[in-house]
Amino acid sequence: MSKRDYYEVLGVSREADKSEIKKAYRKLALKYHPDKNKEEGAEETFKEVSEAYSVLSDDQKRARYDQMGHAGVDGNFGGAGGMGDFDFDINDALRTFMSGFGDLGDLFGGAAGGRGRRGGKPAGRDIQITLKLSLEEIANGADKKLKVKIQVPCGSCGGSGGKAGSRPTACSVCNGAGRVRQVSRSFFGMVENIATCRNCNGEGTVISDPCTTCGGQGVERGETSIKVHIPSGVHAGNFMRLRGQGNHGPRGGPQGDLILVFEEQEHEYFERHEDDVLYFLKVSMPQAVLGAELTVPVLGGEARVTVPAGTQSGSLLRLKGKGIRNNRSGRAGDQLIRVMVYTPTHVCGETRKLFEKLGKQDDTLPESGEKGFFQKLKNHLFN
Repeated sequence: MSKRDYYEVLGVSREADKSEIKKAYRKLALKYHPDKNKEEGAEETFKEVSEAYSVLSDDQKRARYDQMGHAGVDGNFGGAGGMGDFDFDINDALRTFMSGFGDLGDLFGGAAGGRGRRGGKPAGRDIQITLKLSLEEIANGADKKLKVKIQVPCGSCGGSGGKAGSRPTACSVCNGAGRVRQVSRSFFGMVENIATCRNCNGEGTVISDPCTTCGGQGVERGETSIKVHIPSGVHAGNFMRLRGQGNHGPRGGPQGDLILVFEEQEHEYFERHEDDVLYFLKVSMPQAVLGAELTVPVLGGEARVTVPAGTQSGSLLRLKGKGIRNNRSGRAGDQLIRVMVYTPTHVCGETRKLFEKLGKQDDTLPESGEKGFFQKLKNHLFN
């Protein structure tokens, strides 16, 4: 099945800029995320959307895609950040194209059909799991040890699929070749076609005395531990493909892949904006007027920040290098601090009298100039 055009997947034009592409991706990713959308086909759509964004959000990948199409951007590691190397395999493409032409497929290595088969044995199924990451883990990368439930070789038969002491026998239909030749007459004469043997499913052997534990499949449910390094700067929807770490194939077949899809955990304090993080800092009116030295949380610890005298509500302060480290450039983003001046909802006593006195001054009104108001407040507080 051919892939859809990435611009069509995201519903954007070929002239769309990065902000349009990002907005379209976030909308679709939220709609089709498999943890939230249980409808049939939602998971596949989510993968398709993430793959499209991984290419169109990256200038180099997008240029290659515009020039070469899907052939130029196939890779092992992708998703909404578009990281990893490309491993477009021309031999796989040729094998797929030539698989209907008999033994010509073997010219490019292995049986016709490409990956997923070794010695005629079918490969195990891929596994996809969602890995939740905190902003602290995303900021500098993380080493994770995962326990994954997979299909492992059967303990009773050692993965052969047959009872102890028994051996598989050569298929009587294909004589162990795994393929059969079919000859038919056509307008052009006799046509010979080579097809997978249905009796042995291309394995060349059959299990005459199957294992009672696995029913001849050679695999059973099990668990494995996997260590993986998550690079810094990943985004929700990024995915990492670990080749050969998935389910074991039946009767000694190769393992499938393990696909890790990343999800960002909501943080107690911060909002993420690409490589920057945003923190909302509440200050009192006197602190805003007079200035203050305050301690604020940062990813992995704390830091001191200076609130200048006369700071207005909504002002933005910046702590350089306290954000998320970009995996490509190696540089860390910043922590942005949005200052929010706290307005008390109830005052009494001397405080109320002070505000009543200030309220009688004409220049305390916003249109009269905020500078005069803050100066008068400062004078009253210290005189």
